[in-house]
Amino acid sequence: MTLSRLPFFEERHAALAADVEQVAAQVAPRAAAADAGDVNAAALEILAILARAGLLRLLAPTNPAADASALELRSLCLARERLAFASGLADSVFAVDGLGAYPIALAGSDDLKRRYLPGVVDGSRVGAFAITEANAGSDLRAMRLAARRDGGNYILDGAKTFISNAGIASHYVVFARTSEDERRGISAFVADASPSIAVNPIPLLAPHPIGELTFASCVIPASNRLGEEGDGLKIAHATLDFFRASVGAAACGLAARALAEARTRVSARKQFGGTIADFQATKMTLADMATELDAARLLVYRAAWLKDRGTPRITREASMAKLFATETAQRVVDRAVQLHGGLGVVRGVAVERLYREVRALRIYEGTSEIQRLIIGEQVLKGSDPIFSLSVNANPRDPDPGIYGK
Repeated sequence: MTLSRLPFFEERHAALAADVEQVAAQVAPRAAAADAGDVNAAALEILAILARAGLLRLLAPTNPAADASALELRSLCLARERLAFASGLADSVFAVDGLGAYPIALAGSDDLKRRYLPGVVDGSRVGAFAITEANAGSDLRAMRLAARRDGGNYILDGAKTFISNAGIASHYVVFARTSEDERRGISAFVADASPSIAVNPIPLLAPHPIGELTFASCVIPASNRLGEEGDGLKIAHATLDFFRASVGAAACGLAARALAEARTRVSARKQFGGTIADFQATKMTLADMATELDAARLLVYRAAWLKDRGTPRITREASMAKLFATETAQRVVDRAVQLHGGLGVVRGVAVERLYREVRALRIYEGTSEIQRLIIGEQVLKGSDPIFSLSVNANPRDPDPGIYGK
């Protein structure tokens, strides 16, 4: 599906997509080498390439006085889709750098924005988003990392796990418990990497800078708190609401690469006197892959377009995009492996790498099961008829869509 066929874009988006594709071609060889080398070094080199190309400006306002509303979700989605097409590693370190910047742009003081955001844009800083704990994944209210007030500081003790960019991040946006209040007991902080934050790497199916963080009497100035004490969950949800659709975009990139690899393979592989592309079953499989991918893209870019036109919350649309696109990508990649036959499970073949890379997308930033719960709750809350086609003339007000808000 070309951008010119979608109603969600402007000419500048086509130019951005072309720029990202050129940069993605540069990072792909370095990312591929990370499978057998130093993944942290590869990740930092990738981010340096993205910084030199000016792509990190998509993750944080270039003007520190601006806030998160200055960011455009369509551009982020376009970048993630094309980076993921080339490399799942490149996409992931790029996106997590953004997760470590967005809460600062959203709720940070002017001083925090000046101190952290320009560094994200020029590549001198790398961000991370530290929210998951061993017993607090989908259930964020169960987190136990404690932040105790001590004069002008907070003292953090506890642990986080499955934190992407751990070990390469220069700062972490950390969510910690400041009280036992169920609704307002969690606060958000910016913590600089330091010896009081120990990093223990976690080996994954697809190499990726990720690990467990242990906070041992980690001192964070109260001025590094984001928003008011107790705003943590609100900040986390707003951040995930923005980034969730972009996970779907990354899934589309992986699926598009799988489809491209499958098309090449079936056109070259000869069996029974012809190429396997000549078989009706092959054509039907490719048709299903392409159709589901196009449907996923439409959901992703609908959510991004709604956000960019001023819709305050896109919870339902983002969850639909994330759910459908990641589940679709899993199916498309699996079919691509099947069409490759035995070659599809050989280490180093593109679809084998995609098979390892795609699996995590159905888990992080809200599992598929959690997305279904969110969507179901939104359906039950809807006051409009199921087949409502109402169009909101005011772009600053939310469009109720087909289910309502």
